[in-house]
Amino acid sequence: MSPGTAPQTVSVRSEGRRPSARATSHKWTRQLHSWLSMVSLLVVLFFAVTGLTLNHQDWTFGQEPVTTTTTGTLPAASITAGAVDFLAVSEYLRSAQGASGEITDHGVDGTVGRLTYQGPGYTATATFDTITGSFTLASTRYGLVAVANDLHKGRHTSLAWSWLIDVSAVGLALVAITGLVLQLFIVRTRRLGLILIGVGVVAGVALVMLS
Repeated sequence: MSPGTAPQTVSVRSEGRRPSARATSHKWTRQLHSWLSMVSLLVVLFFAVTGLTLNHQDWTFGQEPVTTTTTGTLPAASITAGAVDFLAVSEYLRSAQGASGEITDHGVDGTVGRLTYQGPGYTATATFDTITGSFTLASTRYGLVAVANDLHKGRHTSLAWSWLIDVSAVGLALVAITGLVLQLFIVRTRRLGLILIGVGVVAGVALVMLS
């Protein structure tokens, strides 16, 4: 270097260190937990509220059951020489008389036929004469609280709702698992977290035994 020439600084680029497997696992677990928690907020709220209403069947919030009764005559093609075409009878009751839900019982006793429908917060029973074709349809709607309770239990619901319950259950299980894993990553609170988990397990088992 000649006199009077300013010294040059040589910069050395240091390659960034790759994150450890533990840090990567922590990152993805935290993100998965956050995403699942946000998606499942409404699901948790729904099942929490309906859990309360299921545990307190007298909480109707002023919604009393409403029963309606209709009478009429079935189409002639639905009964031929005393033989009942239950599909034709059911389709007529659904399309013309407003019956809904799934059929949970049907049959003929002597000259009296019957069809029973059940859905979330709804029941209906149709009885009809296999000779004259005259029918009586009595349906009862129990209100929104009963609808929500039946949806909570998945009783008399559609296949789509059954799948939704399964997906929700898996999602909530993943929220719980990722939450536990995240707790294990936090060293300073790990021992307290494990103690609280143990207390919760013991308390849960004790409550089950007592009940």
